[in-house]
Amino acid sequence: MDNNSIADNFSLLSKLMDIHGENSFKAKSFASAAFTIEKLPAQLKDTPRDEIFRIKGIGESTGKSILEMLDTSSFGLLENYLSITPPGILEIMKIKGLGPKKIATIWKELEIESMGELLYACNENRLLLLKGFGEKTQENVRQNIEFYLSNRNRFLFAEVENTAAELEKQLRELLAPAPVALTGAFRRQEVIIDELELVIAATPEILHERIPTLPGFVLQAVSGTSQAWKYNDQLNVVTHTCAADDFHSKLFATTGAAAFIDKFNAAGGASHLHKAPSEEAIFSAAGMAFIPPCLREGHNEIELARHQQLPQLITPTDIKGIIHSHSQWSDGHDTLGEMAEAAQKQGFEYLVISDHSRSAFYANGLSIERVIAQQEQIDELNKQLAPFRIFKSIEADILNDGTLDYPDEVLARFDLVIASVHSNLKMTEEKAMARILKAIENPYTTILGHMTGRLLLSRNGYPVNHKAVIDACAANNVVIELNAHPRRLDIDWTWLPYALEKKVLISIDPDAHSIKGYRDVYYGTLAAQKGGVTKTNNLSSFGVDMLDSFLQERKKQKNIPS
Repeated sequence: MDNNSIADNFSLLSKLMDIHGENSFKAKSFASAAFTIEKLPAQLKDTPRDEIFRIKGIGESTGKSILEMLDTSSFGLLENYLSITPPGILEIMKIKGLGPKKIATIWKELEIESMGELLYACNENRLLLLKGFGEKTQENVRQNIEFYLSNRNRFLFAEVENTAAELEKQLRELLAPAPVALTGAFRRQEVIIDELELVIAATPEILHERIPTLPGFVLQAVSGTSQAWKYNDQLNVVTHTCAADDFHSKLFATTGAAAFIDKFNAAGGASHLHKAPSEEAIFSAAGMAFIPPCLREGHNEIELARHQQLPQLITPTDIKGIIHSHSQWSDGHDTLGEMAEAAQKQGFEYLVISDHSRSAFYANGLSIERVIAQQEQIDELNKQLAPFRIFKSIEADILNDGTLDYPDEVLARFDLVIASVHSNLKMTEEKAMARILKAIENPYTTILGHMTGRLLLSRNGYPVNHKAVIDACAANNVVIELNAHPRRLDIDWTWLPYALEKKVLISIDPDAHSIKGYRDVYYGTLAAQKGGVTKTNNLSSFGVDMLDSFLQERKKQKNIPS
């Protein structure tokens, strides 16, 4: 059992103890242990037993529980609480805005034990009868439940990527020599996946006979040459069967979004589909350049392909540096030196360290004195690591009035400033726009961070007028971040073409809070490809000298002292 699993068990136990009204000190001890374990640099399973009890934050009780989980892969105390907690309460615990105390009140006083009952109670204003619940709280609970229910059985691309590859491999081995290929939304690199689709050159009868022999597959429905399966009781999988000489035609037809297929057919492409030897041949016969699957959405890609004007899409290897990262100076996992050395070893030319600003007290944001101290360390590290370079940056909070989190003389000390909203996210569009536009107009703002603050499948972003934000960035020479964390991918890729039209630079940034977070530039690149981004219009594709020149020139334009 790894550290994450142990920490998750302790965190869940702490919440259940609170719900059941147990001793709050004991509950907090397990929560504290969970926090400690998440930050450990080494795995507990690799740590000598006697040293586990010497870890600060691990007591006698939590230490024994850790040994129990390491030895038996089970946790009796947690299992006991799970056995006396209705399954519906466990599901309600997933709803944002409801802590253990409020859940206990709902359960004990309203006798609600399921998500459906809770939603019904909200619609009937029953929560207003409870102490500590106001109209605003009730409305938030209702909206969060509806959001949760609408997103069950939906996954981030990153969450199903490995499963998709493994299923494709298993089916190829099971059905060889029949060709098998992933298709649909996954092949188009959609950020949210409702189902995995595969094209298989075999008869439905063969699939019905062989696929159920794989662990986790259960046939749900059959429609013509397509079969719907449930995999591991959670993931929807659709298989499309066809004859061997129609494989590429079927792959083409199932890959493109409906709007793309309609436009392709309207352009006379349908006549070239039958028994095509390859997808390249389909496009060639239709007088078009090959359109990558990620672009087949039905926007303007067909017209561009007809005129041989498709962009040369950015690739992960085009990323030359890590922009937007957090170290132990604020809420990152690794030291600044470790972050820089890892970036250098991974072949990046630079690291832009953008720890949190002072108002982010929850993230150990940097006071002015700590900004100066960090920059002194950066100067020393740059001497040691040259020609690799650490750029001095900050993720400055956009405050409620749209100002940034430091006075101008402090902001001027940074090579670049990423301006982001982190607090008071529940805003009207009018409030959000006033706040963001003022920050964009600030001459020290270099990059607008995660434009809407969304968390995919968890939290809708605050409402913004995307065109107005992009126009403001164009007018003020502000770069727009494509936050590459697979749970953000914010700005949404659908707005990238408009940003590119307005000559606004994009920056694919991992928002890395650890060294392993650097890998997220891969997911940001996949999203950027869907929006037609090339390496020339992505800031993090600039080499170290090119980035330095860009920043120096921008400071001159804004009359900022270097």
